[in-house]
Amino acid sequence: MKTDRDLYEEMILDHNRNPFHYMHMPPGTNHRAYGFNPMCGDELTLHLRIEDDVIQEAGFEGVGCAVSVASTSMMTEALEGLSIHEAEALFHRMTSFLHGTQTTLSEEEQALGKLELLGGILDYPDRIKCANLAWFILHAALQNDTGTICTE
Repeated sequence: MKTDRDLYEEMILDHNRNPFHYMHMPPGTNHRAYGFNPMCGDELTLHLRIEDDVIQEAGFEGVGCAVSVASTSMMTEALEGLSIHEAEALFHRMTSFLHGTQTTLSEEEQALGKLELLGGILDYPDRIKCANLAWFILHAALQNDTGTICTE
């Protein structure tokens, strides 16, 4: 029987080998942000196509460690179809979750589905920045922040 740790490690490896939404998006993409994690050398760019305040398409490109690529892959999969408000709320839930902090959200609001597997990162505190990079890039993209997002 697989443990939570086994599932976490399997998920990281699967998303690293075959990331979802790994692509360059056309110039019509209206939200993008770039981030860098000096600890691992991760450099990722997130692209979002938003119409009527709804994320129609999400993609990313760049290089990174297995954790940052897997986190970004899972994030882009979860984003499509969310409103900007819902995506921002997901950013706050995930960053709280990945830091192991409690929130005052209801159980329903805290439900993260498959993203909960990223909680395995809490066993590896040095890698939390790797998992969080994608989420902070998302926040910047939603805010149209064109500066470099850095985890340091």
